[in-house]
Amino acid sequence: MKLVKIAVLAAVGAIALPAVAQTQSTPTIDKRQANQERRIEQGEKSGALNQREAARLEKGQAHVQKMENKAVADGKVTPKEQARINKAQNKQSRKIAKQKHDAQTAK
Repeated sequence: MKLVKIAVLAAVGAIALPAVAQTQSTPTIDKRQANQERRIEQGEKSGALNQREAARLEKGQAHVQKMENKAVADGKVTPKEQARINKAQNKQSRKIAKQKHDAQTAK
């Protein structure tokens, strides 16, 4: 009975391991997301961003994160998906810079 359980577990492990190995990590995207989150937090702390601006920027970051999650869901991020995410991150980066350097400040 124990041998059957061990054999079944080994078979399941052999099937599951390649699926886990195929899941593509996106360290570049993750690093950039973290950097942009830091920029938003720093802008809030310094007063360069008011709460409304920060909330809007956070919403944009969440959208980019959803794009990444969707791309990674099938285990492979295609070059086309990577380009779309990169374009969205570029857009978010410009928005962050614009909001941090506009005339509005936190009170």
